[in-house]
Amino acid sequence: MVKITKKAENLLILAWTQAFIAMAGSLFYSEVMGYVPCELCWYQRILMYPLVVIYGVAAIKKEISVALPGLILSGIGILLSMYHYLLQNVPAFQELGGSCEGVSCNLKYIDYFGFITIPFLAFIAFSVIFISHLLLLRELKNKKESK
Repeated sequence: MVKITKKAENLLILAWTQAFIAMAGSLFYSEVMGYVPCELCWYQRILMYPLVVIYGVAAIKKEISVALPGLILSGIGILLSMYHYLLQNVPAFQELGGSCEGVSCNLKYIDYFGFITIPFLAFIAFSVIFISHLLLLRELKNKKESK
């Protein structure tokens, strides 16, 4: 087991915190506000919820190798949430939104400042986690090189 630096530990905690806030936010919107998630929202949840466990375990164990699946899941989540955001906001994509079963993927439950929607929030959360993980990998690489 490689001892991680304080900066690496903080990056792990940042990734975990972001994943936890995103999970709590999605549960707030669906369970408290009563917003029914569309099909793409469910896929984003499937990618986000395990990140809470992955980064939580990695932070507790102080072992970055445990968190590698988090990089993959957050990368896929970035692409999916960006596609969902485009479905909501770009007219050429909006015609494709009808393919979602049940609740339309074009539906905007929230629209803060004219551009912040639930998929936008998911995109930001996945991006923060992905970038934190890349910085974490760089930190560990720099530590290995300095030995």
